[in-house]
Amino acid sequence: MSTLKIYNTLARDKQLFSPIVPGQVRLYVCGMTVYDYCHLGHARVMVVFDMVQRWLRASGYAVTYVRNITDIDDKIISRALENGESIRQLTGRFIEAMEQDSAALGVQPPDHQPRATDYVPQMLAMIEQLVAKGLAYQDKDAAGGGDVNYSVRNFPGYGKLSGKSIADLRAGERVEVNHGKRDPLDFVLWKASKSGEPDEVKWDSAWGQGRPGWHIECSAMSGDLLGEHFDIHGGGQDLQFPHHENEIAQSEGAHGHCFVNYWMHNGFVRVDDEKMSKSLGNFFTIRDVLKKYDPEVVRFFILRAHYRSPLNYADTHLDDARQALTRLYLALKEAPAGAAAVDRDEAHAQRFITAMNDDFNTPVAIAVLFELANEVNRGKSPAMAAQLRGLAGWLGLLERQPDAFLKARVAAADSVQSGYSDADIQARIESRASAKKERNFAEADRIRQELIDNGIVLEDKPGGQTEWRRA
Repeated sequence: MSTLKIYNTLARDKQLFSPIVPGQVRLYVCGMTVYDYCHLGHARVMVVFDMVQRWLRASGYAVTYVRNITDIDDKIISRALENGESIRQLTGRFIEAMEQDSAALGVQPPDHQPRATDYVPQMLAMIEQLVAKGLAYQDKDAAGGGDVNYSVRNFPGYGKLSGKSIADLRAGERVEVNHGKRDPLDFVLWKASKSGEPDEVKWDSAWGQGRPGWHIECSAMSGDLLGEHFDIHGGGQDLQFPHHENEIAQSEGAHGHCFVNYWMHNGFVRVDDEKMSKSLGNFFTIRDVLKKYDPEVVRFFILRAHYRSPLNYADTHLDDARQALTRLYLALKEAPAGAAAVDRDEAHAQRFITAMNDDFNTPVAIAVLFELANEVNRGKSPAMAAQLRGLAGWLGLLERQPDAFLKARVAAADSVQSGYSDADIQARIESRASAKKERNFAEADRIRQELIDNGIVLEDKPGGQTEWRRA
């Protein structure tokens, strides 16, 4: 039996996974900042780390999975003020939307989903530790007390995750410049309150009223829920620097020992080979995409690429993913599976397990599913169909009845699948059957073509029965 290897960003290599406590895994993933609807980049984080926690559980580990919510932030405050609503109203609305999108994509809820605003006392306690150790300081020149900043040059290990040395670092796009800092590289731990900010974003502290900086939030929440030293920390590649680098500086600076053993980062989402951004007009929310594609198609599309590779979004790639997933469901339709318990000693399962233990190599694992589907199509074996369903279930795929997928309808008016209801389709099938009975084959062919033009595929079975699915 193969052993799990994980590409550890900190080591820049694949490493054998060895949990701190045998049989247990503590996993933390940076979640969403809830001021707008989730986009495709968020979808990838959700699905990738849902796959990771599913595989860890399938491998026999007891997993504690934490994915946080950032519900206090400059953008949140700005958006709430623009809308004339409270912070809690804004964040509550987008948390609900996020959970709807997540559920649609087949993402299992994390064991804990902490909100930053519920952990301000823990953040303040950590900042106090950092100040006491000479790793943080307040801008004393600011009226009424200024920001509290982290002194990057006082932490010897800074840069070890990103590979950036302090000598090479400069204040740049992701490093906030503030005249109250001793060094441009220092980052804010506690932001002093500003006039015009609502009272609900002001907390009392030893340094005056204010609110936490972004980086301290994750250090405090992960430490409270998983301990000062845990197994895996994940997130998007864009968080490697400065966010995760700063988390290490804060947590290891405060506690004096290793923070996380394995760091995992999923790759970027690109759109037609360009970086996704609002300025380029190629920015898609999850809800935009689900108007045109079944959520399981989107999940399959994400998992068909290795989590560390770039993911290139284009309608042609989603169309191809839909056809590929259709082939898998058609195999199950012809040989419905019984119980989905996996025979781990069977050859396909062995190849699947080996792939997943090689840094969660889902492209190879999914290729094994197609090998199994071919076996099912050739032999109509219920055992192989059960194996196909069981292995796919470890990825959160093929968990519906085949017809539920094959006849699923999406809502967008411009979708090829959006034309007819199930009742409309059945009525046309019956009209076609009547035309054939009356030997009016031209009319029967016209009806078939009409359905094809509206994304409906007919399949005539022995005995005169006609089945259908959406293309």
